[in-house]
Amino acid sequence: MQTPARHPRPAPPDPWGVLLALTVLGAWGGHLGWLLLAPGLPWDAPLTWLHIALQAWLCTGLFITGHDAMHGTVSRRRWVNEVVGTVACFLFAGLSYRRLVVNHRAHHADPTGDEDPDFSTRTQAFWPWLGTFMVRYTTLPQLGVMAAKFNVLLFLGVSQPRILGFWVLPAVLGTLQLFYFGTYLPHRRPETPDMAPHHARTLPRNHMWAMLSCYFFGYHWEHHQSPGTPWWRLWRMKDARVREAALAARRGPPAVVAGALPEQEGASR
Repeated sequence: MQTPARHPRPAPPDPWGVLLALTVLGAWGGHLGWLLLAPGLPWDAPLTWLHIALQAWLCTGLFITGHDAMHGTVSRRRWVNEVVGTVACFLFAGLSYRRLVVNHRAHHADPTGDEDPDFSTRTQAFWPWLGTFMVRYTTLPQLGVMAAKFNVLLFLGVSQPRILGFWVLPAVLGTLQLFYFGTYLPHRRPETPDMAPHHARTLPRNHMWAMLSCYFFGYHWEHHQSPGTPWWRLWRMKDARVREAALAARRGPPAVVAGALPEQEGASR
C-alpha cells in the first residue's frame, strides 16, 4: 500500500465527541454497577463470562476516551477535554491524566525511538515488552488509588469474588487489549515500507473487527498521520487511504518526459 503524501486537516470536535465520551463512561459505569449488585450471575454460566468480556471491552473504551481527550478531540473546549480525560483515566486504573499526556506526547514525538515510553528497544517479545510498559506506567499513587477503590467496594457490601471477577479482571483484560492491539501490533519490528514515516502499521481485516478489537485504534498509521482525528472517524481515514492507493496503482508509475533522461545523463557527465 502506498502512503499518500497528505491528508486534509481533521474537522474540529463536534457535539458527537462529548456525546460518545459520555456514552462510553455511562455504559462502563452502568454495566459495572449492574454486575456488582445484580442477583445471580453464576460463575459457570457462559452469559456471565460474556458480561465480563463486555466489561473488558468497555474498559478499553474508557481509556480510548481518555486518549482522545489528550488530543483535544472530545470537545472544542480545553477544560472539557481535561475533565473527561481525568475522569476516564482515573476510572480506568487510577491513572494520572497529566502524566499520561506528557508520556503520550513523547510517544508521538519519537515513535519507536529511544525516548518513546511505549516502546521496548531491548526486545520485541510480547511479555517482556509488556513488563517494561507496565513498569514505566505504574506508580505508587496509582496502586494506592486502586487499593482504596477495592476497599470502598468491600465497605459498600460487594463480595470480594465479584470485585475480582467483574472489576479487576475486566480492567486487566482491557489493559492487555489496549497494549496488544494499540501498541504491540502497530509498532513492533521489523518495520515495513507502509509504516513510514510514523513507524506505525495499520492492522488488516474489516471495520467490525477494528471496532471490536480496539475502537479502531488498530488503524494506527492513520492515528499518527492525524492525531486530531477521533477514534470514531479513523475508519474513514483508512478507507480514504485504501482508495488513494488503489487509484495510484491504476495510474501506474509516472511517465518519463521525452528527452528528460538524455539531458540528465548529459548533465551528469
